Amino acid sequence: MRKWLTFFVAVMLIVSLVVAGCGGSQTAKKEEVKYPAKPIKLIIPFAAGGGTDAVGRAFAETLKGILNQDVVVVNKTGGGGAVGMFEGLKAKTDGYTLTMITREVVSLPLQGQAPFKISDFRLIANVNTDPAVIVVSTGSKYQTIEDLLAGLKANPNQLNFAASVTPNFYAIQFTEATGVEFVTIPFAGAAPAITEILVGGAEFGIYGPGEVKAQIDDGKLRPLAVMADKRFDGLKDVPTLKEKGIDAVTCTYRGIAVPPGTPDAVVKVLEDAAAKAVQDPKFVDFMNKSFLGIDYKDAVAYKTFLENDVKELGPIIEAGKKK
Repeated sequence: MRKWLTFFVAVMLIVSLVVAGCGGSQTAKKEEVKYPAKPIKLIIPFAAGGGTDAVGRAFAETLKGILNQDVVVVNKTGGGGAVGMFEGLKAKTDGYTLTMITREVVSLPLQGQAPFKISDFRLIANVNTDPAVIVVSTGSKYQTIEDLLAGLKANPNQLNFAASVTPNFYAIQFTEATGVEFVTIPFAGAAPAITEILVGGAEFGIYGPGEVKAQIDDGKLRPLAVMADKRFDGLKDVPTLKEKGIDAVTCTYRGIAVPPGTPDAVVKVLEDAAAKAVQDPKFVDFMNKSFLGIDYKDAVAYKTFLENDVKELGPIIEAGKKK
């Protein structure tokens, strides 16, 4: 009897261990992150052909190799970037919709032009920062920044500015620093705005270096000044506004975000992938050749950076509203 009882207890113990082991395996399997298991969408909130589109497509191609899944770029224009960013914000929280957010994620809410604020997004990383370049057509009579400023002052609200996005914080800061006034013609991205200058519909524009590089190289656009603390390496012959006694320093930046509620495990995969992407030789080569600056910030540093930009842009935009 004792032998039988001992045998029975031993059998039950083995069964319980097997069941517990199976249960543990099931729990582990539930915790495993099988991401990504299908193609990912990257929303670009501006038209194809501009700087944001260029950075986004290069990043998407690099991410594809790192994650072993297609990363499909979708250009969603409208509202100066608000439409695309809002669509990304409201996407499913499964990590399969990424959004490239730009400085408009700060400037638009400050101007009451967007149904979101920076704290609404789950940040992944910043990947690019560029100074602003003031350009005119090479056929323009304005040969220098002094010429353009003189023309603007002599003809208030008569010269046209081709804006890649509106409201345009480049233009606001330029106006605040110089006191000039002009007509802003809005476009959904840099590419159509630059075309307007080339066909003579606008006298000047302000864009990122990467957005105007091809036209400068082809002799179609003339850079007059850079809105930065120091001269841009790719345009060393072009002065800064600071050199001309004008305190106007501004830039644009581009990063990646996902909707709030995206699982931490998925976010971690994306954070690691972004950190690798900005160091990928092909991405680095493309960015350098395209006059696009690589500026990696992880989620924590990116959040602080955006919060500081709110403080910087706030007073400038408020001053613009009073005019």
